[in-house]
Amino acid sequence: MEDRGGTATTSRLMRYFHVEERGSTVRTEVRGGVATFFTMAYIVVLNPLVLAGAADVAGRRLDIGQVASATALVAAVMTILMGVVGRYPFAVAAGLGLNAVVAFQLAAQMSWPAAMGVVVLEGLVITALVLAGVRQSVFAAVPLALKNAIAVGIGLFIAFIGFVDAGFVRRIPDAASSPVPVGLGVGGRLVGWPTLVFVVGLLVTIVLVARKVRAAILLSIVGSTVFAVVLNAIVDVGAQIVPGQPYNARGWSLNVPALPDKLVSTPDFGLLGEFSLGGSFAAVGVVSALLLVFTLMLADFFDTMGTVVGVGAQGDLLDDDGQLPGAGPVLLVDSLAAVAGGAASASSNTTYIESAAGVGDGARTGLASVVTGVLFLGALFLTPLVSIVPYEAASPALVVVGFLLMTRVKDIPWDDYSLAIPAFLTIVLMPFTFSITNGIGAGFVSYAVIRLVGARAREVHPLLWVVAGMFVVYFAIEWVEQITGVR
Repeated sequence: MEDRGGTATTSRLMRYFHVEERGSTVRTEVRGGVATFFTMAYIVVLNPLVLAGAADVAGRRLDIGQVASATALVAAVMTILMGVVGRYPFAVAAGLGLNAVVAFQLAAQMSWPAAMGVVVLEGLVITALVLAGVRQSVFAAVPLALKNAIAVGIGLFIAFIGFVDAGFVRRIPDAASSPVPVGLGVGGRLVGWPTLVFVVGLLVTIVLVARKVRAAILLSIVGSTVFAVVLNAIVDVGAQIVPGQPYNARGWSLNVPALPDKLVSTPDFGLLGEFSLGGSFAAVGVVSALLLVFTLMLADFFDTMGTVVGVGAQGDLLDDDGQLPGAGPVLLVDSLAAVAGGAASASSNTTYIESAAGVGDGARTGLASVVTGVLFLGALFLTPLVSIVPYEAASPALVVVGFLLMTRVKDIPWDDYSLAIPAFLTIVLMPFTFSITNGIGAGFVSYAVIRLVGARAREVHPLLWVVAGMFVVYFAIEWVEQITGVR
């Protein structure tokens, strides 16, 4: 029997993906897949800027073109796999927030291969948990208030990075003798044409997001980049850092926006396989490395679970108990995406909340994800365009994504101090210490201590006691090393 499209191929597609069963059509799925792609395609630009913008402990920076190729490739393969295996309209790509952990926390302590090895390890751990059927149990161990606080803290952390990268917020040169470590621009003033690009881009992004324009973030990055290219052609201010020259406070912080010699090129997969599973242990020690793996795993855990439930609810895909039927394959692909992202040096890949754009446009099946993945394959050949996007044009997206994560602050019970104080510490210590690990650890430890002192220890999940104990060792690692003499 053939469907309304009149072809046997279309009929097989509809049966495999349960298109009619979920009240959709092939045309609707294709449209939804395109909508999701244009809503999240910014990651091909933004992820390379985040990762290539940071140096590892040896001062090495990743090649921005190679990161762009890896970002697009992993997003394409894993999104198609999500569609074919998971059969739900969820797209996968390098996770914002997770890439910040890799770039600004892991790489600062170890080499890039070691940092990506941590990503692979956390993906393997999550995969094992999925196969063992315990992922839900781990997720349930952490109070909802702390889960929301982790998202909010990461939001502030990302926004802070965006402001600093754009030059809107800068370090005070004599911070050691000043009570103010950072300030507005230079000397309390916004300086340089690149900062103007950020300000205009941020205002445009805010307006587009507030008006719920589809692909708002991508449009703002493209528009800000065009503005930057034109502006740079008129007033050539150069880069902030040029070898052999004085620091240029009014220059571009990373890429100087100029049209490349060619817009299309063959993808460069030179970073594939550049990871070391044991490098992190040699760099920071066993305990610290395990805690880094756990912290990354934790962030990946909650981001995925929240996305699946949120997007599933929007598309009326959840059952009466609020569960996603057949979620096992979805969680398995998501876990493997973390492994693939680390193995390709694209950072941990995860299920994207922007999948809601396609669902909002009618997508209900994995066919939409296949369409999105195919479009990411096409993006592989446009990676030279990434080199013209300056931080100042992309940073507004970080600030707005920070806002989107910040909205979950309303779900924290601020009138319950036993939950609110750990949530507060989780949130503020992420940007204040420039470490997501520190924020999560402070939240867990303070929550466990408050419950213990208040004779409510039984309310703490046994797994959370183990995790809190690990974080106590993490924070006291310097004293532990001095006492034991073991690193």
